[in-house]
Amino acid sequence: MTKHTDDKQLRRSIRLLSSMLTRVLKHQGQRDVEESVAQLQRRFAALMRDNTPARRKPLQDVVERLDADEIGQVVRVFNQYFSLLSIAEESHSLGQRRQRQTGHFWPGSFHDTLCTFKESGIGAEQVQTLLADLLYLPVMTAHPTEAKRRTVKGALRNLFLTHEQIDGSRQGPGRKAALERLQAQIQLLLRTDEVRGRKPGVVDEIDTGLFYFPLSLFEATSKVYRNFEESMVDVYGEEAAAGARIPSFLKFGSWIGGDRDGNPNVTPETTVLALRLQAQAILLEYARRLDALRGQLSHSYGLCELTSEFSASLEADRTALGPAVAELARPYLQEPYRHKLTIVKYRIEQGLERIARRLRGDAEPADCHAYPSVAEFLRDLRLIDRSLRNHGDANIAELELHDLIRLADTFGFHLMHLDVRQESTQHSEAVADILGAALGIDYRAMNEHERLQLLGEAIAAPGGLMFDPGALPLATRETLALFEVMASSRREIGPDCFGEYVISMTHHASHVLEVMLLAAQCGLVGRIRGHWYCNIGVSPLFETIDDLNRIEEVLNDLFDSPTYLTLLKASGRRQEVMLGYSDSCKDGGILASAWGLYRAQRRIVDICDRRGIRCRLFHGRGGTVGRGGGPTHEAILAQPADSVRGQIKFTEQGEVLFYRYNNMETAIYELTMGVTGLLKASASLVQPVAPDNPDNLAVMDELARIGEQSYRELTERTPGFLDYFYESTPVGEIGRLNIGSRPSHRKKQDRSKESVRAIGWVFAWAQSRQTFPAWYGVGLSVSTWCAGRSERLEQLRTMYRDWPFFRNLLSNAQMALSKSDMELAREYAGLCVDPETGKRVYGLIAGEYQRCVEWVLDVAQIDRLLADNPSLADSLRRRDAYLGPLNFLQVCLLRKVREDDTGAGDSPWLNPLLRTINAIAAGMRNTG
Repeated sequence: MTKHTDDKQLRRSIRLLSSMLTRVLKHQGQRDVEESVAQLQRRFAALMRDNTPARRKPLQDVVERLDADEIGQVVRVFNQYFSLLSIAEESHSLGQRRQRQTGHFWPGSFHDTLCTFKESGIGAEQVQTLLADLLYLPVMTAHPTEAKRRTVKGALRNLFLTHEQIDGSRQGPGRKAALERLQAQIQLLLRTDEVRGRKPGVVDEIDTGLFYFPLSLFEATSKVYRNFEESMVDVYGEEAAAGARIPSFLKFGSWIGGDRDGNPNVTPETTVLALRLQAQAILLEYARRLDALRGQLSHSYGLCELTSEFSASLEADRTALGPAVAELARPYLQEPYRHKLTIVKYRIEQGLERIARRLRGDAEPADCHAYPSVAEFLRDLRLIDRSLRNHGDANIAELELHDLIRLADTFGFHLMHLDVRQESTQHSEAVADILGAALGIDYRAMNEHERLQLLGEAIAAPGGLMFDPGALPLATRETLALFEVMASSRREIGPDCFGEYVISMTHHASHVLEVMLLAAQCGLVGRIRGHWYCNIGVSPLFETIDDLNRIEEVLNDLFDSPTYLTLLKASGRRQEVMLGYSDSCKDGGILASAWGLYRAQRRIVDICDRRGIRCRLFHGRGGTVGRGGGPTHEAILAQPADSVRGQIKFTEQGEVLFYRYNNMETAIYELTMGVTGLLKASASLVQPVAPDNPDNLAVMDELARIGEQSYRELTERTPGFLDYFYESTPVGEIGRLNIGSRPSHRKKQDRSKESVRAIGWVFAWAQSRQTFPAWYGVGLSVSTWCAGRSERLEQLRTMYRDWPFFRNLLSNAQMALSKSDMELAREYAGLCVDPETGKRVYGLIAGEYQRCVEWVLDVAQIDRLLADNPSLADSLRRRDAYLGPLNFLQVCLLRKVREDDTGAGDSPWLNPLLRTINAIAAGMRNTG
């Protein structure tokens, strides 16, 4: 099918959904709302063509005629349009991938990737080497960037499925019924408030994270493994594929309920709750699948030859469980597999009952028959698998049983590895209190060298330090309580329930050893009869530009500690190091951040290589380019050569989770693209890769230096810049949107750049169509470095063509520039209390915007932004007709709300204003 036909089909879908929306509005008697939307679009378009008072007045008149409720209804229509547009585009992309399922399938598929490997000389044995330690680990976070309610997400999922039915059906009764259902679902969506009535708590956030697993991720995970296995057969042949061992390379992590950095609502109790709810979710899925499997494996005695180990296991179950399962198994006494599966399900249900009792705070029964570990559950499933294969039913074993074994191997009894995160000073204060109480030592007065020496000795103290916990300050007792919860939860849920302990704002090696000392006080770390054990892994997080520049010093000091190296070896873990994209970009701008992160990765890998330490990099990415966002596949390929090595971990949050995982088909695509990016970036494990060009590195050093200087000049040395930020964006109002339990600022009443969180920073600039954190300084740095020298411009063009890092950097900048609109930004600048400040700061941003566009186009040798990505360009263009009027409305509402802010209660304009924030986020397809 040609691209023209594909576009035609997409336009047809958009027209269908738009006409349905119009029909629903008429059906609900909202013709006036429909007319107001149309007027706003027409008059805004006229203003953009000719920004004069004569054009502005008609648009202003439309807005002024609407009361708060009417504006709210208009905004909701805009919002629903974006939702329907996203459904049409997602369905269209899925259809295109289906059509490409010949030859190499779609670019980035397993089939395409393995074919590329084979063509480059990578054989099946080398693929096995790549697979041996492969790990793709997305980590869900609760950072407040998701503006959609869970109810709305469910409604959109139903709409997507109905649209898929219509898209694939011909004329007839079935299509007519689907169209009627589609109209009813749109009608229901319009009746559902998209703005939360209250601020979500941590429990709500836990529930939101779990929502995606039964919705899409359980089934998507099974299909990803199946697709890989089938592609191995297709590309390398049945014999080679049969000899390959394909590990469970997908794992999932979470910060929800474990991330206490800056969030006082996350307590040890919520951490326990998160782990129990995760365990409950996965056991429910196992119970559901066991039911389906029991319905399938109807083999009878005498018609299949069971293995002796299976028969012995079934007899052992009867003996051990006795009357507890006698009645349950009675219907299946002539069907061995159903009999066994009934017992397996009973034990899973016993596990669910145990979790339910713990959630209620009830005592556990003494005769609980739950599986003590996932290993025993897997052992039973594999017994069935081997027995089926033994009597010639391997093809049956490859169906639902195979999927269940994969899921159990992937999710265990914990579902996700829960990371814990806390800020470094919390540990330093706790350690100082404990050492003072136990040894009378003034830890705070020590220098770094003295601290490292003392911590190494204190960690090794048999049985921990002696002190009275009750005499410690409350904050220190709470810190210790967390480590006690980690120890007890490992015993309750299993040793894999926790991931890493992430230390934000890691400035010194002592910050890592402080966590180890705290862990030692609760039995997570220690030594018995000369043998060390360590049941915790620590991931230092480097966030600011200064931190990134000091990574070598910190890691070398850490690895120089004999105690730490001994603990790392005892844990059997890789050394994980986390890199913060958000704060480094907010701190020094996109160029200094991107280049600092790139160099930091190279340094980390080199340091670990020299010391023979295996490492894994953990990428703290957000949804927007200004927070490290962008397509995952390309982002992985843009990492330094030979730095990935088979494992990657990264954060996903808010709207990213929704767009990737709200539909199962899209979830398969996103997981596949991530894994194939990981495979390609890890090819250095089996074939040599070219090192980075030293000339390119030198150029980036210069560009980053100039870019950081210009960014800091704007954000730190421009008079009135922070006033401009707080007055020309809805950052204050975003805090009232009820999208997360975490405060938007580190410190209340602190309006400094350091205090505002990176999420709020990026979210607010995006709302006001000034996405400069993702591109400011690029234009100036390139123009300054080239300085009229044509050979330098040619060098940059070569870098763009041949170096994935530089190409990804400028491609992401193009996307962010395309989401900026300087005419609309000028409207927001007019909100500044001091008009001169507004004009001055706006002028700096707008000037750099123009410079960026010109130089990016010149380097990329294209005539317009996103010329290399026409589908994204078209998607943004389709949204512009609705985004512009929304932004204009938001500016008007911000002015009204702030004029009404007299302390006498909420302004009537606040609710429609919050709706505009929601709608603009939907239109731009990202928040923070």
